[in-house]
Amino acid sequence: MKSYLLLLLCCLSFSSFGQTIPDPGHRTDFITDDVEFNSAGITLAGTIFKPKHPYGAVILIHGSGQETRMLKMASLLAENGIAVLTYDKRGVGKSGGVYVGPEAGTNNIDVSNLNLLALDASAATNALIAHLPANHGPLGFIGFSQAGWIIPLAAKENRNVNFMILFSGPVVTTLEQLRFQFYTEGKPGFWETHTEAEVREHIRSDADRYQFAATDPRDALAALPIRGLWLFGGKDVQIPVNLSIEHLDALKAKGKPYEYRLFPELGHNTSFSKSPDPFNVAIQWIKSGDGNMNRK
Repeated sequence: MKSYLLLLLCCLSFSSFGQTIPDPGHRTDFITDDVEFNSAGITLAGTIFKPKHPYGAVILIHGSGQETRMLKMASLLAENGIAVLTYDKRGVGKSGGVYVGPEAGTNNIDVSNLNLLALDASAATNALIAHLPANHGPLGFIGFSQAGWIIPLAAKENRNVNFMILFSGPVVTTLEQLRFQFYTEGKPGFWETHTEAEVREHIRSDADRYQFAATDPRDALAALPIRGLWLFGGKDVQIPVNLSIEHLDALKAKGKPYEYRLFPELGHNTSFSKSPDPFNVAIQWIKSGDGNMNRK
């Protein structure tokens, strides 16, 4: 159980994105609509944020944990002219289904659960498209932490997706991430007493404490034709950032349109509450058109 409780930290660091927004009835730059949509036999509940003239659209994908819709993040995006659908994770808030995670004594990074959450993300994509004008611009995913495994699966499932942005999204297998997280124990000062070489050796050779099939995001990433942007904190103790960057570089060398930005002074939490820089980079990346790549 301890391992899965550790994994929960990957989500909790982004909880500030779920805070309540000001009354949308007093907004002039966007409107909101509560919606419901079906996925894999259950009904999910969410909110769509619609600017007057959107030049892009995104679906927000959760990290691990019992996450409801990310209203603050959605509001920030809508203020910048981006339409958003954010929804309660299955089994949480007003969404149906069963939540899988450490609080329930279950493995939330099991292959079956990650695939199920990817189906939910794909269904959310279709729901957002149904509520937008035809000229809504490029459409993509923005996700956090555990979404680094979910989004590539969902993007492969849904051909309407043009881009993806990952805040602290791992580009390693689920088992490798657990090895790293067990090693750091989530200690903020970990990198003051350990080297990258020690981390790499531990990830390579440490015995797995739990036995389940690993998910490798590179399998889906190698097959995708869409653009991607990863935003990393240099002091992250939840995912192995340098190894993730190395894997992205290998994919880039094979022609994949993937980019990353490293913020040396940030940790796993690259949310707006810690620094506006990662969010601003994401907005600029979408506005520049780097997120727009039509799929063939």
